[in-house]
Amino acid sequence: MSVTELTDATFDEQISGTEGVTVVDFWAPWCGPCRMVAPVIEELAAEYAGQVHFAKVNVDENQQVAGAFGIRSIPTIGFFKDGEPIGSVVGAYPKEALQQVIEQVRTGEADAA
Repeated sequence: MSVTELTDATFDEQISGTEGVTVVDFWAPWCGPCRMVAPVIEELAAEYAGQVHFAKVNVDENQQVAGAFGIRSIPTIGFFKDGEPIGSVVGAYPKEALQQVIEQVRTGEADAA
């Protein structure tokens, strides 16, 4: 399972049509912390294959989506359940912390931070 690259043109269709949990990495190529998070997102995508959807949005190339979700700092990891945004975390979170949030979102125990 890989991480899907989303754009301004494909974001709404891809997210709104997705059941379950979707994790979206809002990033930019020049962002050091974003480059640190990218392999973590890839690892999580492999571990949660078939259970959680993973996507990424380059905020430099897709400013409409970034603006729609108020992305002001990157990396921002957005969490969606059944196509609805339910929260996000900002910064280069370690893998274990992201797993914890994903599990909370999956089980409905709590909204994301």
